[in-house]
Amino acid sequence: MLLPTFFHNPTDSIDQWDFHTLLFLALWSIFPVTWYTWIFFTTKSKSNLPPGPPGLPLFGNLLSLDPELHEYFASLSQTYGPIFSLRLGTKYSVVLTSASMARQVLKDHDVIFANHDATIAGRVVTYGGRDVVFCPYGSEWRMLRKVVVQWMVTTTTFGSIHTLRRNQEFQKIVGYIYSRVGSPVDLGEQMFLTVLNMNTNIIWGDTVEGDEKTVIGREFREVMTHVMELMGKPNLSDFFPWLAWFDLQGVEKQMRLQVQKFDRIFEKLIKQRLKKKKKKKVISGSEADDEKSKDFLEFLFKLKDEQKDSKTPLTLANIKALLLEMMIGGTDTTSNTMEFAIAHIINEPKVMKRVQEELDCVVGKNNKVEESHIQKLPYLLAVMKETLRLHPIFPLLVPHCPSETTVVGDYTILKGYRVFVNVWAMHRDPSIWDNPLEFDPSRFLDGQYDYKGNDFNYLPFGSGRRICAGMAYAERTFLYCVATMMHSFEWKVPQGQKLDISEKFGVALKMKMPLVAIPTPRLSNPALYEQ
Repeated sequence: MLLPTFFHNPTDSIDQWDFHTLLFLALWSIFPVTWYTWIFFTTKSKSNLPPGPPGLPLFGNLLSLDPELHEYFASLSQTYGPIFSLRLGTKYSVVLTSASMARQVLKDHDVIFANHDATIAGRVVTYGGRDVVFCPYGSEWRMLRKVVVQWMVTTTTFGSIHTLRRNQEFQKIVGYIYSRVGSPVDLGEQMFLTVLNMNTNIIWGDTVEGDEKTVIGREFREVMTHVMELMGKPNLSDFFPWLAWFDLQGVEKQMRLQVQKFDRIFEKLIKQRLKKKKKKKVISGSEADDEKSKDFLEFLFKLKDEQKDSKTPLTLANIKALLLEMMIGGTDTTSNTMEFAIAHIINEPKVMKRVQEELDCVVGKNNKVEESHIQKLPYLLAVMKETLRLHPIFPLLVPHCPSETTVVGDYTILKGYRVFVNVWAMHRDPSIWDNPLEFDPSRFLDGQYDYKGNDFNYLPFGSGRRICAGMAYAERTFLYCVATMMHSFEWKVPQGQKLDISEKFGVALKMKMPLVAIPTPRLSNPALYEQ
């Protein structure tokens, strides 16, 4: 059941019930009449909808949803086929579970399906959809994506000082794990904290100095934790838009509170930036900046100044939304993928042996992993691809929303419907993949599959105009981190415990149980473990 947190305990007295709940119950009593009338007059227009399970009055299929949504949708496709529909409250959703259907939506009708469907919480946290993910398709979205891609791929920004900052953060975790040799380490937590610190350093590390950097980092971590919880919380207002005004579960109110907290953090960042800029001007006698030392925040403000007279300027709301998107989207997703990968490597001795043999050949036991080694590790890259096949971080991608009524697979998808692409199920289709439930990185060594959205059997980052802009960033971070962990240490599960790699559905797919393992040093020189 998705809704238990909404209803009060039936033993509560009436005076304990809040006004919004009582009002909702009153409206509940009159809404069915309106609902049945609406259904009666719109049945003909929906007669060509994809098939789907029968639903209840008012709720439709909402109450039958399983929390593990990707698995539930995969089971429904076995009955209703590669395209089916659901009614969730007053909202209709369509689920696609085949490469041919995905191709029609993400390639053949790419422009029509170029918008993403945002929840109320998603719109609030992105300042009304002013980021890359939820911004409506158009000139503003093209400008924002160009900004992110330019930052990601420009070697003068991503390839120098930012690589150094990333490597420094991972060296810290190596030093910490070395201090815990022989003891269990929660690798999931350590991956998350390391990637979070790395992103903080890359995104605003140059802007903030001294103790303020620690304070702002701690405050942002709290905000991010609450934001992720709210983004993953089922909200009645998303299923019954007429209830949005009441905000019965308080999701919108709570999210606005977190946005206000971020605004205060942002004000601190700006204050620090202006202070640093003034100091730099006094020392150098000019406002010229070292291009290679720019963090993402400074990069954005420079673009804002350059584009102020543009037809599509970069606004303050865009900057704040992009900062949140980069931090939230680039932290949980990347650390979860690394945790899944390391868990599978530990669980498969043959895979671990091959990974470490490749590292010993390319890096050597007398050296640390360096940036120059990353592109010489084809088997480790295959491990990443296989991890994303079995555990795509967004198993249903970000829902698409057609801007006009369209025919897909001989069925009608109406304007405004929510469209899910179940890549999780597609990646486990036995008609496409040999032994699909087996973790076998070697299936990717022949170069047949990449994750650039060209092969619709394999879409971990999506495809088309809305393909993830952070692929290169995710690949570099993953390869460097997992290479460092597997090169520096041997890993084993604590005695008497069994490694559980089962999944938990949420905003991003994650391991249901944290990965806890015991490290043993592999490198020949203890000095290589020093921070």
